[in-house]
Amino acid sequence: MTIFSQSVSPCGKFLAAGNNYGQIAIFSLSAALSSEAKEESKKPVVTFQAHDGPVYSMVSTDRHLLSAGDGEVKAWLWAEMLKKGCKELWRRQPPYRTSLEVPEINALLLVPKENSLILAGGDCQLHTMDLETGTFTRVLRGHTDYIHCLALRERSPEVLSGGEDGAVRLWDLRTAKEVQTIEVYKHEECSRPHNGRWIGCLATDSDWMVCGGGPALTLWHLRSSTPTTIFPIRAPQKHVTFYQDLILSAGQGRCVNQWQLSGELKAQVPGSSPGLLSLSLNQQPAAPECKVLTAAGNSCRVDVFTNLGYRAFSLSF
Repeated sequence: MTIFSQSVSPCGKFLAAGNNYGQIAIFSLSAALSSEAKEESKKPVVTFQAHDGPVYSMVSTDRHLLSAGDGEVKAWLWAEMLKKGCKELWRRQPPYRTSLEVPEINALLLVPKENSLILAGGDCQLHTMDLETGTFTRVLRGHTDYIHCLALRERSPEVLSGGEDGAVRLWDLRTAKEVQTIEVYKHEECSRPHNGRWIGCLATDSDWMVCGGGPALTLWHLRSSTPTTIFPIRAPQKHVTFYQDLILSAGQGRCVNQWQLSGELKAQVPGSSPGLLSLSLNQQPAAPECKVLTAAGNSCRVDVFTNLGYRAFSLSF
């Protein structure tokens, strides 16, 4: 089994995980973290068939879980799922160029200020959907190959996208125009031709971006398009996120890597999967007792880290 995606519930007490068989499992973090937790507490409270193919990406709004697979995104009500009523609320398919095209949707991104959802994947385009009306409002074109990842610059209405073409593109959502392109593999210090040029993960924090994949995991100053830190890790990274004054990354290999912004490796914390594809930080203020990091990838297990120093236990799909 491979677990591609994770999303925390709006209340912070539950975690959804999506696998390569199209199933979504809902785990109770509050039960698994309780002092009275049993082995049963680490198993799903409900599992259901959500998509025909893999569940590549998931995000949660204040009421819904949105999941993406091949060609479409679906919505599920958190309240109904927890009562084990797993009926889809709606499904939407972006306007693809031909009716025969069913590209995978690799990334979902919420834009809270405009109550919209951005989808991207195998058709090399970013599609924006109005969550109130369910209509697709714009298409952003520029990538020449699969898009793997998206990130939002919260202070400005801008979105970053990275993909198989080796480019990170910055889009202004007000004008629907591409305003900056960083071709990471063309920078000698980042380039690793034996791994390819693909960008598999990215994250942003104000004027800073971190991205990795085929090229080295690198911290960039966006305004000047300058790479400032090359992180010394050989394995391609599949997920990266800023956390307080650290950068967390994971990919090929068992470990969650903790980096100082200077490039120094603070810690490598081993998990139970041979490779990791997603990290999820539960920072919902409604459930401080469930503040954990979860990591999942090439196994049926979701590792739970109650602090960043060690794996406390694993949930089992």
